[in-house]
This record gives sequence, C-alpha cells and structure tokens, in this order.
Amino acid sequence: MAGELIGKTAFVTGSGRGLGKLMAEKLAEQGADVILHDIDAAQPAKYGEYENLAAVEKDVARHGTRVMSVTGNIGDPDAVARMKAEIDVGFGEVHILVNCAGGDIGAAGGKPDPNNALDIPLADVRALTENNLIGTILVCQTFIPPMVKAGGGAVINIGSVAAHVGCSNGAIYATLKAAVVHYTRCLATELKEAGVRVNAVSPGPAKTARFEATRVTDPDKMNSQKISLDRYAEPGEIADAVAFLAGPRSKFINGQVLRVDGGMSLYPG
Repeated sequence: MAGELIGKTAFVTGSGRGLGKLMAEKLAEQGADVILHDIDAAQPAKYGEYENLAAVEKDVARHGTRVMSVTGNIGDPDAVARMKAEIDVGFGEVHILVNCAGGDIGAAGGKPDPNNALDIPLADVRALTENNLIGTILVCQTFIPPMVKAGGGAVINIGSVAAHVGCSNGAIYATLKAAVVHYTRCLATELKEAGVRVNAVSPGPAKTARFEATRVTDPDKMNSQKISLDRYAEPGEIADAVAFLAGPRSKFINGQVLRVDGGMSLYPG
C-alpha cells in the first residue's frame, strides 16, 4: 500500500494527538499531503504526547509529504469556514476527509459526571452534540461540495463500538456516534452518483494516551501480543482501517461501517 496516496491531500480533524494523529501519519506514510487539526495548538500536550501542534506537524512531515495544521472548534460554523479558507490558500483541494474530532468530553472539558442516560447535565448533552454530530456535519457540508464538483473523493467518519451496543455509562456519546454512523449511510446514498465515497470506522477501545489516562484499564487487555482478540486495540490498527478506506483498494466500498474492535460488537445488531 506504500505510495498509493501520492498526489492526494487529506484533512484529518482531531489529529493533534491520539487516534487522529496516527490516522494522519498513516496517510502521510502512503504519500498523502496532510492537514492536521485540533481545537487549539496546545491540545497535543494534554496527555503528554507532543509539546504542541507544531511538534506534531514536524513529526508527520518526516514521511516526506507536505504538512500544515489548522485550529478551531469544528462545532462553530465560522471556525470551520476559516479553516477551509486557510486550507484553500495553503494546500488547495482536499481529496480525503477524515472526521475524527469528538469524544466523550463534556462542557467542562472532561467526561460528563454523571454520564448516564437520565442524569447527564443538559450542558454536557449540548457540548457532546456539538463536538461529535454537529461538528461532523459542518465539516462535511464545508469540504464535500468541492469533491462533488471535482467528481470524486473519500470521506471517513469515525464512529465507535459504543454506537452499536446499548450502554449506560457514556449513553449520550454512544447515541451521537450512532447518529454519525447513520449520517454516514445517508451521505453515502446522497453522494454515490457524484463518485464521492463515504464510509465509517467504529473503533473499539484503543491504547491512546487519553484512554490510559482517563480509564481504569485491564492489564491483561493491554497485551497486544497474546493470541486472544479480547484486548485493547493498538492505535495503528485503527489507522490502518482508515487508510484502507481512503485508498484505491476500497474504490467500490461505499456506505459501510468497518468495526475495528476484535469482535467486541460481533453479536449485537
């Protein structure tokens, strides 16, 4: 798959750290020019991954492709329009869009507390909706029309294993990720005549710095070398799925949801 994305430009939201950063790096490894993004330049330092967004940019650029970064709240139409203008000037046309920004992050910046279906504060519901569903919709509405005009493109929205199973803890986040998954299907239906493919990846729990810092983890599931698939994912395993859906080997795959969870959601619908 090396070099399959030469000549393409990818915009990966939420790529200042964690899964998004690995996704951006994997696309750069395959030859794509990459636009990184986070809500502000300091976010990569939050869990000790990088000093700032400029450091991430430098790291991804070691793969030999062009890299730039933009900052802003994806739930703010004005911020999304500004980022689009910056990308137009700096890189021009975007061929690959990965909507990774989001997460189970409430109004105060951490996980909502309480975080169940009936007791979660309304302020947290609104923050989660803006960060996950509205942000994904706004970015799609801004960056996909030029793909339609150009006659092609690839969009990968990031869902979650939580979108496919019932859960109490993180219920609103799970509900919104289910909405992202269905928005993906609807968008794929709308755009298939235009040659723009829209798919989703639903990751299971992955060993990112944020995951390890904010959850009580099972030490046995941290071992990626064991035979059993009952473990946490390596972030690169999620990024591999995104890179596949972004590239030419998936050129006839559209409207699908690839669950990268080791079979965690195998039995529910």
